[in-house]
Amino acid sequence: MNTLSIAIHGGAGTLVKGMMTPELEARYKNDLKLALDKGYAILEAGGTAIDAVEVAVKVLEDSPLFNAGKGSVFTATESHEMDASIMDGNTLNAGAVSLITGIKNPISLARDVMEKSEHVFLAGEGAMQFAKELDYTIENDTYFYDDFRHQQWLEIKDTDRFQLDHAKKKDSKFGTVGAVACDQDGNIAAATSTGGMTNKKWGRVGDSPMIGAGNYANNKTCAISCTGSGEFFIRGVVAYDVSCLMEHKNMSLKAASEEVIHKRILDIGGDGGLIAVDTKGNIAMPFNTEGMYRASKTSEGEEDISIYK
Repeated sequence: MNTLSIAIHGGAGTLVKGMMTPELEARYKNDLKLALDKGYAILEAGGTAIDAVEVAVKVLEDSPLFNAGKGSVFTATESHEMDASIMDGNTLNAGAVSLITGIKNPISLARDVMEKSEHVFLAGEGAMQFAKELDYTIENDTYFYDDFRHQQWLEIKDTDRFQLDHAKKKDSKFGTVGAVACDQDGNIAAATSTGGMTNKKWGRVGDSPMIGAGNYANNKTCAISCTGSGEFFIRGVVAYDVSCLMEHKNMSLKAASEEVIHKRILDIGGDGGLIAVDTKGNIAMPFNTEGMYRASKTSEGEEDISIYK
């Protein structure tokens, strides 16, 4: 049987260790472990990589600690706009949604776009209409309300500034969650979800819902979920760039991932990280920031839950 493996992330950035209380660190690690274990249980039971990544991301979307789903940050209009994408490396089928509101688990809607529509990417009102036709419950604003998030927004509302998740003078995090997995058949998949930037305007969309930029999966190469300065990850087509280096330069998963994160994205001024898996179950989790909320588990008995370098 193939090596089973799963990796998840909850965002990267300038995570200053001295600013994190032991209690908060324990809460982050607990939620990361919960997502990891639920995703891995699917693989262990013979389930598919696509099921595993969706389940893992849903756990992170349901946690107020991460900027996705319930923990989504406030936009300039004091609302929540969420993005998500999912891709199956076996079929190259993909689904994505952007600028959606009131959806508890955007990753599930992205999967429904992949499986129940003829399209890849739905946004805004159209995506919401699609959700309503599938009888999605539209949660009210109180479900997404979080004191910490609201305080972040109040500090910069009515200005032209926006900030990344958890931004504090010295502590800023790119708020995205994601998962990649390899199942018993050697099929791989990737899923990514985000609540965007605090105080963002004009319907800004980052890399998370863009296939090839923030999310990609192809059984020929790898499955990737990114977290970082979205504008740069879009310009660098980061997720696909890793796949290209593997396919056309015969680079290993580790070498290709590190080339993109430690050189190519830095060369254009971007920062962040990614999680990656190949069809042999190898995992890579490079980042060029001070930290990245991350966890991984394989059937070889390896397990890791980390925040800092």
